[in-house]
Amino acid sequence: MTVVDQPVGATGAPVPTSLARGRKWRVALLLAGGLFVLLSIVRFTTDASALTSSITVGAALRATIPILLAGLAALWADRVGIVNIGIEGMMILGTWFGGWAAWQWGAYVGVLFAILGGSIGGLIHCVAVTRFNVDHVISGVAINILALGAMRYLSELIFVGEQGGGITQSPQQTSSIGKLSLPVLSGGWGTPDVLGNLEKRGWFLISDAAGILRGLTIDVSYLSILALVLVPVTFFVLWRTRFGLRIRSSGEQPHAAESLGVKIVPLRYQAMLISGGLAGLGGGFLAIVATSFYRQGQTQERGYIGLATAIFGNWRPTGVLGGSALFGFGEALQLVGSKAVPKLFLVFAIVGLVAMIRAVMKRKVVPAVVIGVLAALSLLAFVAVDEVPEPLTKSVPFVLTLIVLATAAQRLRPPAYTGRPFVSGEEH
Repeated sequence: MTVVDQPVGATGAPVPTSLARGRKWRVALLLAGGLFVLLSIVRFTTDASALTSSITVGAALRATIPILLAGLAALWADRVGIVNIGIEGMMILGTWFGGWAAWQWGAYVGVLFAILGGSIGGLIHCVAVTRFNVDHVISGVAINILALGAMRYLSELIFVGEQGGGITQSPQQTSSIGKLSLPVLSGGWGTPDVLGNLEKRGWFLISDAAGILRGLTIDVSYLSILALVLVPVTFFVLWRTRFGLRIRSSGEQPHAAESLGVKIVPLRYQAMLISGGLAGLGGGFLAIVATSFYRQGQTQERGYIGLATAIFGNWRPTGVLGGSALFGFGEALQLVGSKAVPKLFLVFAIVGLVAMIRAVMKRKVVPAVVIGVLAALSLLAFVAVDEVPEPLTKSVPFVLTLIVLATAAQRLRPPAYTGRPFVSGEEH
């Protein structure tokens, strides 16, 4: 029922899907390894320890989680055939309901209410686009506006006059989500901190690997672990179960799927409840883990960045994870390692040089010239700039969003029916 592009080899013959998938993984691992070595070289030669420090990586992980959950929310919606521009609003609902419930009954109950709040937003969006055929973008924007205004109104009713509360924030939560540090490797349970000792040595590659691993294994919130587990769970459900096949068929060829007995409308309601719940969970993470209370403006447009990660990841869970990590790293640098941001210009220059050589080898003159100019400008910025002003460092995640959307658009194939109006019983 779904349309799948069959990969082809150099001779034009189809390549088995398993071989193509294995090739993609090898390329991805090679690129990740090359980027790690490059960061290690730059860190070692420029003394930019923040590039691979455990503090930066830990902050990047915390910044990645809400974007990852927003990206998974976009993936579920797009795969079922609905454009979910309202993720930002659903995250706002998650922050408010999560912060309110965590204040009343504790953090774990707050997580459940954050999911519930986001699911309500997903349900409203699905009713609008499925029952009343409202344009998907208009409905999503309306939810974003409605969520912002409604939560401010509820804050005025409930939080004003409470200790620590106000029209723009909730009182402090009464408990917090637990955290995990691995024993021996990261000093958990009172054991030695092996990775921390290796990181302090400043060795080439070894200390960088230790810093990255320590950042991923020390003081990790249980909610972060849950969010990361949702990546393989999403892949398994959407690509290895009958329910997932029906979800994807709804986004590719819903009328053909309906002719085979698939009930598209109830399926879209189910998927949008999941999508909204994931977005709400991302908002709850911001209110419960990243801070300890709801605050107006807490999402900071992460819902839109989540949409970008779904596009960057070609509507695949692992791609969403990679894009979220990229944006999370950019946000972490501007938070805890702003002095290392200029060193990234050297990384961009080297990556640009490699990309230019690759374009020349493929005889793509115009792209080679453009990439070469950008690489030269990056190198010039590295030499000339000592410290990037704070307003510019705060724009790093949004600049990365624009670059990703501009460079990735030509290699992507979204679900064929996403965003198009569907009326049950037509085109059979």
